[in-house]
Amino acid sequence: MLAGEARPGRVKLGLVGDNIRASRSPALHRICGALSGLEVSYDLYIPPHLGLTFEETFSRCLADGLAGFNVTLPYKERVMRLVEVADPNIARIGAVNAVKPTAEGARGFNTDYSGFISAFRAAFGERKPGIVALIGGGGVGKAIAFALVVLGADEIRVVDRDLPKAEALARALSAAGAARAVAEADVQTAMAGADGAVNGTPLGMTGYPGSPAKDADFAGQSWAFDAVYTPAETLFKRQAEAAGLDFISGYELFFHQGVDAFEIFTGTKVSDLDTLRRRLLLES
Repeated sequence: MLAGEARPGRVKLGLVGDNIRASRSPALHRICGALSGLEVSYDLYIPPHLGLTFEETFSRCLADGLAGFNVTLPYKERVMRLVEVADPNIARIGAVNAVKPTAEGARGFNTDYSGFISAFRAAFGERKPGIVALIGGGGVGKAIAFALVVLGADEIRVVDRDLPKAEALARALSAAGAARAVAEADVQTAMAGADGAVNGTPLGMTGYPGSPAKDADFAGQSWAFDAVYTPAETLFKRQAEAAGLDFISGYELFFHQGVDAFEIFTGTKVSDLDTLRRRLLLES
């Protein structure tokens, strides 16, 4: 067996990001492995702590023989130039959060995109998103935006501190078939009269306290989603629930995107999601 090569039945996975020590991904993938008859290791690769650039960390993951690895903030867009992306929808998103090394090169996927569709439908069935205020046009925001197109949103209002970035995303959504996509300069304007609100920013994440919206911004809406899942209780969540909105936790995106990523990495589909959910909660 070559150095770094995994033993039969053992799969080496990992996560690359800057603020990931509280991530639940290692537990999720290990449990997915146990339910699939695989021994899974899942290591954290934090470029600043390793003293490496992101590109050097990417090379380290390949050299370590990982069967696959996730990529999170702030590298989901930066990784695009290091991978081959076959899915045109993911190419339009311009962000990747799952990398599968192959003999032909590293391939990029976006399970935030597929995971949000699964999470929304699990919560709301065939309910349509309506008019949505999407706050944050970065990696996860882009993935959710294109997922909202698939889900049949009537209008997607993109808000980002970088207005040209929001305008570019709105144009890309229109080109991808969105019923209507516009860029808005501020959160209050975007949320006024919307049916749903999405926090696609890091605000609320461990190390990034706060919320992108004010309490009054939630008036008149029916649902909200926060991409943040660590911690589970965020200010954005409390604001939405206090306003009486149906709420989808970022934990649901984490759960469904992780299941999708595990299948990409290992070729194994986890069918018993109820058991996975219960065991993951027991380990929290």
